[in-house]
Amino acid sequence: MNHPCARANRWILLLCAASLCAACTTKTPTADVIVIEFGDTEVDAADAVFGVDAEEVEAAHSLDEMLEPIRLAHGLPGLAAAVLFEGNIVAVGAAGRRKLGDEAALTVDDRFHLGSCTKAMTATLAARLVGAGVIGWETTLAQGFAHIADEMNVAYRDVTLVDLLSHRAGFAADIPADIWGQLWSDPRPVAELRAWFAQEMLTLGPSVTPQTQVVYSNAGFMIAGAMLEHATGRSWEALIEEHLFAPLEMTNCGFGTPATVGTVDAPWGHAEGAEGAVPVAPGPGGDNPRALGPAGTVHCSLADWAKFAAVHVAGARQSSDFLSAQAFETLHAPRTLDPPFALGWLALSRSWAGGIALHHTGSNTMFYADLWLAPARDIAFMVVTNRAGPTASAAAEAVYGELIPVWVTQ
Repeated sequence: MNHPCARANRWILLLCAASLCAACTTKTPTADVIVIEFGDTEVDAADAVFGVDAEEVEAAHSLDEMLEPIRLAHGLPGLAAAVLFEGNIVAVGAAGRRKLGDEAALTVDDRFHLGSCTKAMTATLAARLVGAGVIGWETTLAQGFAHIADEMNVAYRDVTLVDLLSHRAGFAADIPADIWGQLWSDPRPVAELRAWFAQEMLTLGPSVTPQTQVVYSNAGFMIAGAMLEHATGRSWEALIEEHLFAPLEMTNCGFGTPATVGTVDAPWGHAEGAEGAVPVAPGPGGDNPRALGPAGTVHCSLADWAKFAAVHVAGARQSSDFLSAQAFETLHAPRTLDPPFALGWLALSRSWAGGIALHHTGSNTMFYADLWLAPARDIAFMVVTNRAGPTASAAAEAVYGELIPVWVTQ
C-alpha cells in the first residue's frame, strides 16, 4: 500500500500568527499554523474500513500501538489521534506522557490546546450570531465600532466581518511589540482588553491594502471577537460557552493551558530547549496572552473536539440543523485562492477526501493540533501532541500516513 504522501507535491507553509518580533523575545509563545497539504493518495480498497459499529470501537480500533512508534521516532512527550466517521469516533488512541519526567500517562480523555484551530470556532460563533440577527457578515468595522469610527484609519472602515475571518483585513502577521507587550501585562477584564486592542490596531495603517491580499494574522480574529463582544455586551469566552460548548455538550473544553496550575491533571506543553523538549508549567506563561482568545486559546478533549468537527462535516453534507445550510456554505467557501482560506478553515481539493477537505492546524509553540475534515466521505481525522514545531507536524503527517489508507476508500 502506498504512503499517502508518496506522490504528493507537498508544501509546508508556516504562517506566523502573532509571531515574536525581535523586541519581544522573553515570554512570547505564538500561535503558529503549519499547514500540511496531502496530495493524491493511492488506496487499496480491500484495506478500507467503513461502517464500523461505534459500540465496538474501544476494543477493536485502539490506535495506541500505531501511535507509540511514531511518538518515539519524533521525540514527542505524548501523541493522540482519533478518526470520526458518520459522527462517531470509530478509532482513537493515545501514547506517551502528559509531562516529560512525570509518570502520568497520556489518555484519550485528556484535554489538548488547539491553538489556531480555535479560529474555526470563532467563525462558527459569528455564524450563530449572524443567524440570530445580532450582526451581519458584511458588517463593517466602521459599523461594528461606530463609537471609534472617526479615529479609525480610513483604510479599515469598510473591512467586513468576513474579511476579518478570512485574513483579508490588511493586518500584519506580527502584532506590534508595544501592543503585544501590553497584552501580557494588562490586568483589565479580557473583553475590555480586546476592545483596547481593537482601538489601538485600527488607528494604525494596514500592512497591505485591505480586501486585496491574504496575510495570515491573529489580529483579524481578535478584532472579530471584539466586534462580537461589542455587539452582544458579553465576552467572547462567554459567547463560545453559550453558543458552542453548551449546545454541542462540549463539557471537557476551556481556555488557556489544559492542566490546572500546580498539577499534572492534563498534558503540559513543552517548549524547545537546547537538548530537546522542556515542560512548561500551566498558567499564564504556558499559553499566549488571554486576549488572543478568538485566534487561539481553546483547549478540548478529542471527544469534544470531535463533536465540533462532526457538526461541520454534517453541515457540509446539509445534514445539520446547528446552522443553516447557507451559513455552513458561507463558512466553508474559500474566499481566497492561494492559500484557499475559508472562514476559520482552509478549503483544499483532495482526491482522498472525495473533493474539498477542510483543514487547519494550531500551535502556541508548546502544543500542536491538526484537523482534516472530508465531508464527501463523512469522515474526519485529528492529531494532537504536547510538543510543537516541525517534529510535531512531521509526526502528524506520519499518523495520517497510517490512517488515511486504512480509513478512506477512493
